[in-house]
Amino acid sequence: MLQLDLKGKTALVAGSTQGIGLACAQMLASLGANCTLIARNGQKLEVAVGTLDISQGQKHEWLLADFQKPEEVRGVIAEYVKQHHIDILVNNSGGPAGGPITEAKPEDFLQTLQQHLICNHILTQAVIPHMQKTGYGRIVNIISTSVKVPLKNLGVSNTTRAAVASWAKTMANELGKYGITVNNVLPGATLTERLSTIMDNKAAKSKMNMEEVEQEMLAEIPAGRFGKPEEIAAMVAFLCTPAAAYVNGASIAVDGGRTGSI
Repeated sequence: MLQLDLKGKTALVAGSTQGIGLACAQMLASLGANCTLIARNGQKLEVAVGTLDISQGQKHEWLLADFQKPEEVRGVIAEYVKQHHIDILVNNSGGPAGGPITEAKPEDFLQTLQQHLICNHILTQAVIPHMQKTGYGRIVNIISTSVKVPLKNLGVSNTTRAAVASWAKTMANELGKYGITVNNVLPGATLTERLSTIMDNKAAKSKMNMEEVEQEMLAEIPAGRFGKPEEIAAMVAFLCTPAAAYVNGASIAVDGGRTGSI
């Protein structure tokens, strides 16, 4: 029998005040998990926590930390795990600004790597000891389909996402023997603020109107539509359950079939 129940488990969900991160927290809570949200806006965090299911006795909390300041993230999580145990970690953070890689400044790469790779690493190292002790752990990284096929005009993002995917695969290899899985979910074009920003930038640079940009993007998606945050969250939630114990080191595209590789 598939074990999809997460009652009694505690999840730490990053970048969870909106979009895919919030949808992940909501989905995990609906399966019975206690959720701790971590992001940089306290007011938004408070509102987000209030949207989480508590019908199964779940208790939800939030932590304040800016992922552009890795040492702040390190301090916050180090204090938190002294008194709390994390069974599930969802690494998620907003993407960098678009643009050709030839125009990227070295500091753009450094900042983005800190926000994504370094903060992911800090959070993961903090939660591993409890997962090893209990023999159960789920680490899911929200990345991008650019892990499989680099996306146009997203040079810094493509580079960083690939680094995170390689880091995650290495983690999966090292942690699998402890009952800990590490997987990546690769969202395609999803109805979030990030997609709106990308479309705005594309319209401005191409001198197309928003409807033309939308139709051009939709033409690349076999499903003929953009994804919904909850559709990404459903995959994340499954990977966090006991039922997904034998899925490890995978990068799974949730993109309506857009990615042009197997």
